[in-house]
Amino acid sequence: MNIGKPPVRGRGAGRALGALCGVAAVAAALGAAELTAALLRAQAGPLVAVGSAFIDLAPRRLKDAAIRAFGADDKLVLLIGLAATVLAVAAVAGLAARRRPRLAPAVPAALGLTAAAAALSRPGAVPADALPSLVAAVVGALALRLLLSSLSRRAVRPSQLPPVPETGTTAPGQEASSPSTPGPPDGVVPGPLEGGLSDRRALLRAGTATLAFAALTGGTGRAITAARDSAARGAGLVLPRPAEPAPPLAPGSDLRIPGLSPFTTPDDGFYRVDTALVIPRVPPRDWRLRVHGLVERPVELTFEEVLGRPLIERDITLTCVSNEVGGPYAGNARWLGIDLAALLREAGVRAGADQILSRSADGWTCGTPVETVLDGRAALLAVGMNGRALPPAHGFPARLIVPGLYGYVSATKWVTEIKLTRFADERAYWAARGWAERAPVKTASRIEVPKPFARLRAGPAVIAGVAWAQHRGVAAVEVRVDGGPWRQARLAPSPGPDTWRQWHMTWDATPGDHRLEVRATDAAGLTQTADRVPPFPSGATGRHSVLVTVL
Repeated sequence: MNIGKPPVRGRGAGRALGALCGVAAVAAALGAAELTAALLRAQAGPLVAVGSAFIDLAPRRLKDAAIRAFGADDKLVLLIGLAATVLAVAAVAGLAARRRPRLAPAVPAALGLTAAAAALSRPGAVPADALPSLVAAVVGALALRLLLSSLSRRAVRPSQLPPVPETGTTAPGQEASSPSTPGPPDGVVPGPLEGGLSDRRALLRAGTATLAFAALTGGTGRAITAARDSAARGAGLVLPRPAEPAPPLAPGSDLRIPGLSPFTTPDDGFYRVDTALVIPRVPPRDWRLRVHGLVERPVELTFEEVLGRPLIERDITLTCVSNEVGGPYAGNARWLGIDLAALLREAGVRAGADQILSRSADGWTCGTPVETVLDGRAALLAVGMNGRALPPAHGFPARLIVPGLYGYVSATKWVTEIKLTRFADERAYWAARGWAERAPVKTASRIEVPKPFARLRAGPAVIAGVAWAQHRGVAAVEVRVDGGPWRQARLAPSPGPDTWRQWHMTWDATPGDHRLEVRATDAAGLTQTADRVPPFPSGATGRHSVLVTVL
């Protein structure tokens, strides 16, 4: 008699192992790429190359949304998303290649070629920058073939299997025998769980070797990069004392009100908004600044030569153009550097040059109006921040600081090149994407105390915050409650027009829900408008307000 077909054992486990083979192969590929990038000093490995190209190609609105949603963590979120996507594709590739082994090299090769193209698309890329991704393609394909060969036994067609007698029957001339085990149903090739113990051991050995290779190459690459980066952090670097120290802060410049931003923003609390997926690491001994273009005498400086020049120290507030009304992307620091205007005059700016096109170590470009550097403001080629060498995240070994302009047209980090040119001839990174070429900072203010939706006790309550109008200065700050009359807030002293000012006032809070609103007036007599305008293309406008409940 016939019996029903037995279930196919191990099919689900076989699929899982196929997916794991794909993931392990990609891990080996990324490890090999990491080591190759470290040895060649390439710009980046495959993940960073693809992520950087994605940042360049992403629509403006997507970038703005990412900054609003994740802030300074937007790049970490992008890297995690890329890694998850690559692992998912690798798992699918392992599943597909298990049934069709000839497909094994296709997916790693496609991923590697895509990453190589992304690496070559980056500004300043050289052919060697594509090599880590190409190595990843080769290693990934070979690793996947190796793992799949250990996973699958040689296929046996059902027609090649001996006939199996039915249970309880005896063929003529044969003695009765015990029931036989049915062959593989429906042409299913025996998988790893139907195979022998030796098959599983072979897969375990191959998988262990692949992961060990990934760990060894990736770890070695990381170690090489870390050792190189340690020289590019400025740790232990003692900067010369300034020839022109910043004037001491007047008493009361920092109100020290709980919840209020300190007058000088700590390094680790200073906002960071840029396009660098991985912070560029430039050892100071290798750094060079080239000043060229429409100049009479091109100049090239080493880091030692910069430190050998008279250094100037100034308190300057920086603001990002992507800052929404009341947003966090503003900070004040004490910067140390050489006079940027003097450097340009040394090179001799030719007539007709109206743009300083500066370039960072990762290829990002910034266009600064020439007149804003030469009009007497404290524009710097900065090497220090808050009494120490620049932190890597804020531009070590050198960056530009031009007060009064939003950062995307004034504050190039990791700067390596200054080219005098014309706005009509060349467009910087963000200008090419529709942002304004000239972007003076707009007068702004924000309420920091109390926080939005705070619950206060009835009676005297402190309202405090900061206001800025770089290179013009803040002349007045006013606050009103529930749309009532504007009341003058008390301003803290500031060392000059290039920094923000703290302000505060006392409010007699009454029970109920209230809306607090602030506006600032700059030294030119211009008061913040109530019209809400988003940051694109030249900075946000509007008045900041918070809602509070008084008990």
